[in-house]
Amino acid sequence: MSSWAEVEAAEPDFARKVREVFDAHKHKTMATVRRDGSPRISGIEIEFSDGEVFVGMMPESVKFGDLQRDPRVAFHSGSEETPTDDPASWRGDAKIAGRAIEVSEEKYKRFRIDISEVVLIRVGRPADHLVVESWHPDRGLMRRERR
Repeated sequence: MSSWAEVEAAEPDFARKVREVFDAHKHKTMATVRRDGSPRISGIEIEFSDGEVFVGMMPESVKFGDLQRDPRVAFHSGSEETPTDDPASWRGDAKIAGRAIEVSEEKYKRFRIDISEVVLIRVGRPADHLVVESWHPDRGLMRRERR
């Protein structure tokens, strides 16, 4: 597991692009694991601060209960429509996965995300394929093209 600062240090250009996609929209999507093992999707805001990724929520929320039982979590950036006149100009979609570590005992619960994976998906040039870049602490940055 890694901090956001470690992603930035290892792959600064990739981290900058991922951060731009996440920062483009206030609301993101968070996936957690329900009590019965099925997935739950919730809206969330995330914060990049002091080299870390943080989320906050109310302790009565179902997503808080999910993270108390199982800290595995994934986030998806907001998405923009792909420009039809220039698909390759689309910034893409970004994802961050890892484990949520509670860091506060206040009324508002705050979690730091221990990162296990960061992904950026975008349209390639020419616009006949997708480019999938993924970073993992043990493997570093990988790039694949999907047609």
